[in-house]
Parts: sequence; structure tokens; C-alpha cells
Amino acid sequence: MYDNDPTMPTSRRPARRSRRQTPLVVIAVLAVLLGAGVAGVAFVDMTGDEASGPTTAATDPSGSAAPSPSGESKPKVISMSATGDIVMGNAPNRLPANGGKGFFDSVKKALAADLVMGNLEEPLTDDTGTSKCGANSTRCFQFRAPPSYAAHLADAGFELLNQANNHGYDYGEAGYENTQKALEKYDLLHTGAPDQITVVDVEGVKVAVAGFSSYPWSNSLIDISAAKKVIQKASTMADLVVVQVHMGGEGSDKTRVRPGTEMFLGENRGDPIKFSHAMIDAGADLIVGHGPHVLRGLEFYKGRLIAYSLGNFAGGGNTLSNNGRLGWGAILKVSLAADGTWVGGELISTYMNDAGKPTMDRQKRALGLARELSEADFPKTGARFSADGKISPPDDET
Repeated sequence: MYDNDPTMPTSRRPARRSRRQTPLVVIAVLAVLLGAGVAGVAFVDMTGDEASGPTTAATDPSGSAAPSPSGESKPKVISMSATGDIVMGNAPNRLPANGGKGFFDSVKKALAADLVMGNLEEPLTDDTGTSKCGANSTRCFQFRAPPSYAAHLADAGFELLNQANNHGYDYGEAGYENTQKALEKYDLLHTGAPDQITVVDVEGVKVAVAGFSSYPWSNSLIDISAAKKVIQKASTMADLVVVQVHMGGEGSDKTRVRPGTEMFLGENRGDPIKFSHAMIDAGADLIVGHGPHVLRGLEFYKGRLIAYSLGNFAGGGNTLSNNGRLGWGAILKVSLAADGTWVGGELISTYMNDAGKPTMDRQKRALGLARELSEADFPKTGARFSADGKISPPDDET
């Protein structure tokens, strides 16, 4: 939304620790928000309990990877799904009917994966008395939903929510902390605070997730050198590393990805290509982008997928515009082997209906736009899409 909120290049990926070397105990490290004194769980160990998604590797009945013809075991494969911006409503007067019950029903089945992630674009808090938008603010938007709305995220199957975005601090430090408490009440994980790396045990594969934005309550998108250190650290603590990043300008005309820094309302919103490539050089296996409120192209870099923006997923109470491309979103589903190898993926089209609820899009408009943008912006490295949304790397990335 429109707001007035104020290296080390490598030619090959860094070596990873084997899973046998990774501690199996739960590690909890408090991450302190720079200058704000907010603490969050930096490392969390959680076992997934529902397996689904586009997994193509053979497994035996126990879930272990089947041996190859040579007799060697293949790395285990897990599925992950991710969405763009999620706003369930804006308290007190712009909330969905029925207290939000069934808000995600249309997309619940499509979301299912071993690890389900989303970008939570609002605090879950009561009014804290601290407001981002002052009485004389213009073009300033702030959101909040009741803490109880965390239950709707859990019911939809979400397991990890990103707070690294421009609305994370809409109601100040207290609102940020209240959001974490609301999520934790429903056993939902969160990520995005400075130096916070959330590690999840997903079907026996350890996945580290870190959130980035251009705001001080998150890991920095702008300071690429510092960002690389976060990812290098994460890669020593898990088999797979996922980056959640809020980057790029906003608006219906911001679908294109070009080299260089993007500015919006005087804010530095990062250099999406430079940042994403640097994170993969540092050890990331998947980049999940959001922020422009529209879909952007998808690219493969060194065999790893970058989704530059998944668009608007939910805008309950009509908090986000659903006009044209602003109303289109997508569920990204990927399957990766524990060593980061690409196994398969899918882009599932959604749209926000007149009430702002995420809804399955049988017209597959998001898929059509993602295909068009990927070809235009990344003619050699762009993701390839089948008619039903299956994702594959270009020939030179296989």
C-alpha cells in the first residue's frame, strides 16, 4: 500500500553442513530488534504433520527417499507453498462478515504443503494508542486485525508468517509484539526481525526462513553485505534456506523487474535482482518476493527459483484494491530436495473477490501474467510454465 514510512560475490554455493551434523534439539535464540528492544524466537524446531504438494521423487512407505539404481539414497524431498500480501481486514470498521470465519475456505486445499508460508501485511493487535498515520498524514495506510484472527491463518493451514514488511509496525512496538503473541497462541511461527532466522523441521528436513525489508524492524534489504551474512549463517543451520522479502515499488504499473534500485514515495525499496542473486550466492535455495501488490516475473538463478512478487493474496474488508491486476495473486508451490535441488513447482492463480477474500481463479489470469512477465524480463533465465501452471527451469538452468 501507499505509505509514508520513513559483498562477497561467489562463483559457487557455500558448503553446507550435513543433516547428521545439525543438532536435533530445539534451539531458541532471542533476536533483538535494532533500536526497538523487541525480542522474537530466532530458531524454532517444529515437525510438519501433513504432506502434500507437487513432489515427484520416489519415496518408500516410511517417507525416506528411495534408493537410486546405484543403491545410494536420494535426498529427501519436501513441498512448500507461499503467498503474497495477506490483510484479513482493518479494525474496527472494515472487517469481514462472520468475524472472518471461513475467510480462506476457497484456497485452503490449494495451500496445502509440508510447509505453508505467507506474508502477513498487518499487525494482529488491539489498538495500542500508537499510530503510524498522524492526523495530517496523506496517502498513508495502516492496518490491524483482532488478535483472534490468527485462528483463521491456522485454520487455512499456514505455519509460518513473515513480518518483514512496511505494515509490521503500523501500531508500534506493542503492536508488533502483540502480533507475535497472537501467532504463537495458535502455534504459528513468525520471522522477519533483525538477525532472526526461523528454523523449522519439515518432515525431517531442516528449513531456515529469514525475512527482509527496507525497514528497521527487519533484516535489511538495502544492506546486501549484512543480508548475506544472515543467509550464510542460516545455511550452516539448515538443509534449505528460504528468503521472504518485501521489495520493489508499488502499484498496478509496477509489474516489470529491471536492474537497479527501485524508489517509491522517496523510499529506497531495494534492488530486487541484485539482492536476490546475492542471497542465492550466499546460500539461499528459494526467494519469495512480495510488496509491489502486483505479480512479477519468476526467474531461475544457479538452479534456484526467484519469485519477484506473488501479488495481493487477501484484502479483507476491501483494504486492498482488487482493481485489475491489483486483484490477482498466486500460490507458489515448490518441491525441493534436501540438498536444494529443484524437483518441481506450480503457480496457482487466485484473485480477491468483492469482499477481499482469496478465491481460486479458474481463468488463470495470474498464470498468464506471470508467464508473460517472465518471458519479457528474463528471456534466458525466466521460469517456464505449462498450461496447467507447472513450473520448470529454462533449458540452460537444468
